[in-house]
Amino acid sequence: MALALPSGPFLYPVLDVGLLGGRAVGTAVAAVAAGGVRIVQFRAKGLPDRRLFTLATEAAAAAREAGVLLVVNDRADVARMLGADGVHVGQDDLPPREVRRLLPSGSILGLSTHGLGQLDAARDEPVDYVAIGPVFPTRTKADPHPVVGLEIVRRARQRTRRPLVAIGGITAENARSVVEAGADGVAVISALLGADDLTEAARTFQARLR
Repeated sequence: MALALPSGPFLYPVLDVGLLGGRAVGTAVAAVAAGGVRIVQFRAKGLPDRRLFTLATEAAAAAREAGVLLVVNDRADVARMLGADGVHVGQDDLPPREVRRLLPSGSILGLSTHGLGQLDAARDEPVDYVAIGPVFPTRTKADPHPVVGLEIVRRARQRTRRPLVAIGGITAENARSVVEAGADGVAVISALLGADDLTEAARTFQARLR
């Protein structure tokens, strides 16, 4: 049976282990789940494989305990070994069609896009949602893509029937504007992980989305 994304508008925390501020990743998963989150993404860039696998195992165990969906960034092999719920890939990762072949039936597969051309190119890819961004300026990546703005989110909404996840510079203050532009979900990194209380921050975000 195919897994389903949460009904929109939904908060989609990207738990980047480099930005957890000393928190254990399992603790972070549990904290955002307590705040009402139903899906999280595990992301660990630049780590040795064994360390990445150890952290991903911790995240997967916490997600199962909390009853939330866990999507692994980039690493279809790790997701499959852990029985994670899905994978998210970018434009420079393995092609979605090949990743889909590696995943169990029903797994969630997401794809990052950074403009309408990439969004259109994804039309025939076997993905369950597309991400568009960065919507606003972001410092999460050392070499970010150009900002697309709310107008591109609006136009993206008109060009795809797939669930649309907005990412990049989204805060509790501007999250509602992204939903009003047509996003089904908002992926958040620094504005959430920078909070002292992840559970309360997740609750605040979700209240703003609604």
